[in-house]
Amino acid sequence: MSNSPAPKPVHPLARKLRLARILNVVLGAVTAFLLVVVIAQSVPNAGQAAAGGATQTPAAGEAGAGENTSGSGTGSELAKRDPNDPLAIGDVDAPIVLVEWADFRCPFCAVVTNQTLPTIFDEYVEQGLVRYEFRDVAFFGDESVDAAVAARAAGEQGRFPEYLEAVFAAAPEKGHPDMPREKLIGFAAEAGVPDLAKFEQDLDRADLRDAVLASTAEAQKLGVTSVPFFVAGDQAIAGAQPIENFRALLDEQLAAAGE
Repeated sequence: MSNSPAPKPVHPLARKLRLARILNVVLGAVTAFLLVVVIAQSVPNAGQAAAGGATQTPAAGEAGAGENTSGSGTGSELAKRDPNDPLAIGDVDAPIVLVEWADFRCPFCAVVTNQTLPTIFDEYVEQGLVRYEFRDVAFFGDESVDAAVAARAAGEQGRFPEYLEAVFAAAPEKGHPDMPREKLIGFAAEAGVPDLAKFEQDLDRADLRDAVLASTAEAQKLGVTSVPFFVAGDQAIAGAQPIENFRALLDEQLAAAGE
C-alpha cells in the first residue's frame, strides 16, 4: 500500500521564494515626499518614505489615470478578510492584515517578493500574527493585465503563491519584462497548476480581466501610484524598503492591536 503524499504547507511562499540580487535604487526625496502626501490623504498617518518603488501612468485601454482622491477607509477597512480570497495567504483572523499592491512587471515588486516577503512569512504570517492580501494593479501596459489575469487563474486552482514566486523569481534586475502568453503558461507549469488546459482557457476570461482593471482603478482612487505599496492597520509603507522597516511597521500595529 503506497503512502499518500505529504500535504502541501499552508503558506508555501515563505519557504519557496528564491532570493534576488539586491537593487540599490532609491527614489529622489521629492518623489518620496509627493507620494507620502498623496497617500496621506487616503490612509491616516502614512509616514513611511517611498524608496525603490516604480511609478506609473496607465496605458491606453486600461483604467483611467484618475485623480488622487481622498479615501475614506483606514488600513483595517482596506483588508477584505475573505476566507475564499485566492490572492490572500494566512489566518483570516490574524490580528493584522498586510495589504500589498503590486504589478507583475514591476522590478521593485520582484525585489520585495524575492527578498523580503519570505522573512515576513516566516516571522509573522506563519505565526498567525499577520494575514497577507495581494492586490493586483496593471500600471505598465496590457501585458501587466495579462500577467495579473494569469495569476488570478492560477489562484483559482490553488496555486497563487507558487505563481507569484515563479513570475518574480524570473524578473530582471531592471525594466519591465515582456509577458507573452507562452511565458505565462510556462510559469503555470512551473507553479504546478494542475489543469493547464483550463488555465490557458482562463487567460481569455473577460471577468478576470475586468477584475484586474477594477483593482487597478480602486488603487488609483486610493492614491496608490507607485508599487509596491503596503498598508497595515493605519500605516503605509512604499517601495522596496529594508526588512527592518517592515518589522517596525508590523510590530507597531501588533502592539496597537494588543499583541
